[in-house]
Amino acid sequence: MSECWRVGVSCCGLWCVRARGVDGGSCVEWVTFADGGRWGGGGCVWSRTGGVVSTVGGLREVAAPFVVTGPSGVAVRTRLKGLTAGDEEVLRLVGAHLGSLASRDLKARCADGLEHSAESWAARKRELTGVSSSRWAGSITKATHDQWALARRGQAAHIQGLEAGIRTIAHRLSLPVGQKGTRRVPGGYRSAHEWFHKTRRLRVLEDRLERVRAERDAGRVRVVRGGRRLARTRHHLAEAGLTAAQWRQRWEAERWFLQADGESGKRFGNETIRITPEGDVSIKLPAPLAYLANAAHGRYALAIKVSFAHRGSEWADRVVAHRAVAYRIHHDTGRGRWYVTASWQIPAAQAVPLEAALAHGVIGVAVKQLFDKQQAAKEGPRRCEPSFAGADRRQ
Repeated sequence: MSECWRVGVSCCGLWCVRARGVDGGSCVEWVTFADGGRWGGGGCVWSRTGGVVSTVGGLREVAAPFVVTGPSGVAVRTRLKGLTAGDEEVLRLVGAHLGSLASRDLKARCADGLEHSAESWAARKRELTGVSSSRWAGSITKATHDQWALARRGQAAHIQGLEAGIRTIAHRLSLPVGQKGTRRVPGGYRSAHEWFHKTRRLRVLEDRLERVRAERDAGRVRVVRGGRRLARTRHHLAEAGLTAAQWRQRWEAERWFLQADGESGKRFGNETIRITPEGDVSIKLPAPLAYLANAAHGRYALAIKVSFAHRGSEWADRVVAHRAVAYRIHHDTGRGRWYVTASWQIPAAQAVPLEAALAHGVIGVAVKQLFDKQQAAKEGPRRCEPSFAGADRRQ
């Protein structure tokens, strides 16, 4: 059964009928055009002849097409297989030592707040250099500043969320109880009981917003090395399925610091954590752990070789050319595995104007028709060879 609401002309000059159909107790809305096109549910209205006709209920319009910029960096990961017990012990000692230095540096940076300057940064780096190395100190201070900046951005987003919530609740409280809203503006609350509890909620949010704004103005941020979620998991071990010892092992591993920024012009692109084109891995030991060195110049060489399956040729080209490559070594306590992640920046490519990209025509590929997930799971990966001839050439 259906009920005709309105018959008129759309913005494209096509006659249409807006109707409501009742099917099994649920209402379905659609718009039918004279050319046979139909719109159903929420979204933009399309005609069979193609193109957006209009939007219904204040929904978003389809934006104009544009050229997407390419990625700015690459990160690839591989497993450190075959580590000896001595290798793992050295990685734990180095990670724990540098992690304690990173925690101390983050505390100092948070204490500086908005009073931070280049002089205080240099002073912190000199202090760390004596108990690690100049390059380890540079990596630690840079990671500290990145973490502090991320906390500031999260603080700003939190303030915006609180402000939006306060505006919505205040608006709904100003309306009579039970007043219905529209598709764009919410109405009043359904009952006096709900209205009363929302007034209390509004006061809570206003107090919270005032406190967060004061922290922002003072340059105070809340940062947890190792992750706030993991820190809270300590109080809910049964729900997380962890024992106290398992949580402690995971917590300590998350707080280790084993990452080094690359440096172009240096041997193989990184003097701190070095991976040769042949796959040999060596680490520059901090000064207090120099007695663990098994290679020249205070370095420790792991008894394994690594390779990157994904983008391995790109990584090898950078390493051979001594271009900067950053590395991060991390431990997955759940699986008992060690991994190393290599990352580097990609030069920004000049975006091609859309008119230039469409000047000589483009090809649209229906990927869903070329790739079947269930079939790929049975047969494994296969190469798609699309054909642009015959009746399906329009696809």
